[in-house]
Amino acid sequence: MSVQYAQQDQVRIDKWLWAARFFKTRSLAAKAVSGGRVHLNKKRIKASKGVKIGDCLSITRQHIEWVVDVLALAEKRGPAVFAQTLYEERPESIARREQSRESRKFANASLLQTPNRPSKKDRRLIREFTRK
Repeated sequence: MSVQYAQQDQVRIDKWLWAARFFKTRSLAAKAVSGGRVHLNKKRIKASKGVKIGDCLSITRQHIEWVVDVLALAEKRGPAVFAQTLYEERPESIARREQSRESRKFANASLLQTPNRPSKKDRRLIREFTRK
C-alpha cells in the first residue's frame, strides 16, 4: 500500500487529525475541533482551518493532552507507521502524559475491587442460607 504526503501547502485540520490517527473518524475529529479540544498555535479554531508544516497543535482527548509539532501533511489515512511520521510530540507533553498516567494508575489501584458474580457453589450456599 502506497501512502503519499499531501502536495498542498496546507490541509484541513480535521483531515490531518484523522490521517495522523488521533481520532478514529473524520467526524469525531471535526467535533473535537469545534468543541474546543484542539488548539492551533494556542488559538481555538474551526474544523475547516488549514494546518501547515511547523504548526503547533494541542489535542485533548479523554483527559489526555498531546502537544505536537506538524512535520508533514496528509489528507488520506494510512498505516500507523506512516501516521507517526506526520508529527513529533514535544518532550514536556510526553512527561506530562506519563505523570498523569502514573497518577491515574495509583488512584485506580486504591479503589475497592467489585466482587465477581457468585459461582455455582456460592449460589447454592446463598440459596441454602436464605431458605433457613
